[in-house]
Amino acid sequence: MQVQIHTDNHIEGTDAMAQWASSTVKTALERFASQITRVEVHLSDENAGKKNTTESIQCTMEARLEGHQPLALKHHGANLNQALEGAAEKMVRLIDNSLGRTART
Repeated sequence: MQVQIHTDNHIEGTDAMAQWASSTVKTALERFASQITRVEVHLSDENAGKKNTTESIQCTMEARLEGHQPLALKHHGANLNQALEGAAEKMVRLIDNSLGRTART
């Protein structure tokens, strides 16, 4: 499973942050690793670095599964950790539901 991390101009995309984000995503999605070819994560600050209000960090995540259309979602959080982990949890449920529907048909 390949994980690509992208940030906007208002979030510092250091190597350490990218490694942490990649590790978080891989750990959350590990049970689907053989079916996922790529996961793209886009982290952005919707307030553009201004006053930090709650839920200002957005994580958009797209997972590409073999033989399926890409699955995408968004999650907002007060910080990078909340946004990324919330998106990863949502993606687990989305993939589980999608694969479950496929198995039933």
